[in-house]
Amino acid sequence: MDGRGGLHPRGVGAFIAALGDRRQRSMIVAVTGGKGGVGKSTMAWNLGRELEAVVVDADLATADLPQGRNPDLHDVLAGRATAVDAVEEVSSVALLPSGRTLAGARASDLSDLSAALETLKRQYGRVVVDCPAGLARDVGVVLDGADVAVLVTTPGKSAIRDAMKTRDLARKLGTPIACLAINRAPEGDFSGLVTEIETEFGAPATVIRADPAVRTAQAEWLPIRESEAESDAVERIEWLAARLKACERRTRRRRDGA
Repeated sequence: MDGRGGLHPRGVGAFIAALGDRRQRSMIVAVTGGKGGVGKSTMAWNLGRELEAVVVDADLATADLPQGRNPDLHDVLAGRATAVDAVEEVSSVALLPSGRTLAGARASDLSDLSAALETLKRQYGRVVVDCPAGLARDVGVVLDGADVAVLVTTPGKSAIRDAMKTRDLARKLGTPIACLAINRAPEGDFSGLVTEIETEFGAPATVIRADPAVRTAQAEWLPIRESEAESDAVERIEWLAARLKACERRTRRRRDGA
């Protein structure tokens, strides 16, 4: 399969070299939200592109990101492969894909997930994790091992309620919420909702409009920037990435000052 429709190894070493000084790039980002169908995987995919990060599909049972041809996360968590060996690329995104079989999911040892993410962090610098929907144990494992989280919701009340539950879990685990994406919003004024959400969640939020260009890019597994660079979603995802980089800088300053 070609670079537009599927995964193709292109020499991960070259990709790593392009990341620059890893001391300046060091964080694990959990992309989560609670409710399924809010565009969480799309957000993780595009944040991986903006941050030059490895994207990990951590949904062991119902993976949404592309299927790999090499070892996958099931193999990593069953001890059959290392996390670095399982990384592939599609378009300009490095990906550790999840497996697709129930047997593989059952054989996966969740207690090894945090170590796998730390291995990728040491090798690549930045890691973006696409969390499963809901509040299952694997979501807590990812949040516990993450440096920061991005919450994704739609403007609907049920999605926001689910995001609040995920926020509460993140707080219990001591994982800060860096920012929120209010995704797939229709036309209209959402300034009041943004203010309410920022107050409730204690983190900055941005609105990403429903846009056919986003669906088109995702269908081809292209970052939106590479499919429709003029889409407003590109600017909004840049905004999210900037918030994450600011968190990364603050963490680095605290670490260097310790």
